[in-house]
Amino acid sequence: MSTMSQDQFIQSGLRTVEMETQAVAELRHRIDGAFITACNTLLTCEGRVVVTGMGKSGHIGNKIAATLASTGTPAFFVHPGEASHGDLGMITKNDVVLALSNSGNTAELVTLLPLIKRLGIPLISMTGDANSALAQAASANLDVSVISEACPLNLAPTTSTTVTLVMGDALAIALLESRGFSAEDFAFSHPGGALGRKLLLRVSDIMHEDQEVPRVAPETKLQHALLEMTEKGFGMTTVVDNQGKLLGVFTDGDLRRVIDSKIDLSSAIMKDVMSANPKTVNHDVLAAEALNIMESSSITAVIIENQNAQPIGVVHMHDILRAGVV
Repeated sequence: MSTMSQDQFIQSGLRTVEMETQAVAELRHRIDGAFITACNTLLTCEGRVVVTGMGKSGHIGNKIAATLASTGTPAFFVHPGEASHGDLGMITKNDVVLALSNSGNTAELVTLLPLIKRLGIPLISMTGDANSALAQAASANLDVSVISEACPLNLAPTTSTTVTLVMGDALAIALLESRGFSAEDFAFSHPGGALGRKLLLRVSDIMHEDQEVPRVAPETKLQHALLEMTEKGFGMTTVVDNQGKLLGVFTDGDLRRVIDSKIDLSSAIMKDVMSANPKTVNHDVLAAEALNIMESSSITAVIIENQNAQPIGVVHMHDILRAGVV
């Protein structure tokens, strides 16, 4: 059973947050010339960034490698223990090594230094000791030193790993901005999730086209237009001229307004009851943007129009929801 009171739990948690917050704040003074050198080295890398580290530093290194890779800087993680037993073959002369070690003297990393030097590839380090073997061998050492770990024994890597992670994020974002990395670029690295679908899926990928698009002429009687609406199932129909150009739209909402206005349903024709200037988009608009248009306009379907003002497709809100955009 715990001997700590509820207040002591709270105080312990707050102390950890405050210590790590202060340590991260200290990094602001270390975004300096070494950081610039590291950024330029990584930007000019013709191969990949090989991230390595032991223990908790290795876990942080794995995350940094993943962040770099997903933001436009090809990177992967290599375990230093495995590197000296064959995995060093993954590293080429076009790569850059990013090595993480709080002490800067981790044996498995120090063992790799002669091999890295023999390959003639740049080494960037993140250490807590600028005089360590790793820092001295690096072309740029990023200072991630901390006064103390959050662990009351000053043993478990806590504050130091947080600071290293933040420094890695700072590198990744600086590189992202330098490369002009866009949201669409990010989506190409994340095609499987909702984020990728939101950023990549266009209305042309999910629209109903050709004979599925409801179309009637302006002289079409209302009762016949209702049959077209029912058959196509979108709760609306486009109204087009002889050249197929879009003149307007007639929806379920328009039908309610016609009924309320006491218009003779048996004699009404489309040009008299349609809504002119309907909401349209072109085929390369993102599905997420089309959904925003529908929601802001309180409509359930949007018309896709080509450069000749002809309706070439229809996307219903349900199509976008089924595609998993939201």
